[in-house]
Amino acid sequence: MSQTASLNRTFSQADFNAFAALSGDDNPIHVDPEFAARTRFGQTVAHGALLCAVLRGLIEDLVPGGRQISQSTQYPAPSPAGVPLRFDAETIAVDNGVSTIRLQVMRLSDMVVTCTGQTEVAS
Repeated sequence: MSQTASLNRTFSQADFNAFAALSGDDNPIHVDPEFAARTRFGQTVAHGALLCAVLRGLIEDLVPGGRQISQSTQYPAPSPAGVPLRFDAETIAVDNGVSTIRLQVMRLSDMVVTCTGQTEVAS
């Protein structure tokens, strides 16, 4: 039987700016609305690492105190500021104390997946 953990979150531009200051990644696609407006995205978008940080919190809910062994993520669509997102983590297998967890972020406005992946976590 699989376990799941989910949450909904909407990031503001201030959230993107704070994460940029913390991470040192101040790419204008994340922090400069005027620059981002001229890109194919049309507005600022979340750092992939910011999405993964939220997913890591869900992983902790599924495997408390677990040690992440590997993670692979892809970003097929942007996660813009001000757009509600749904974060999901689902345990799809457990073998010898290692949980395989499916990861996903989806825009709630149009149900488009913006981040997808998988992680392995040792308990």
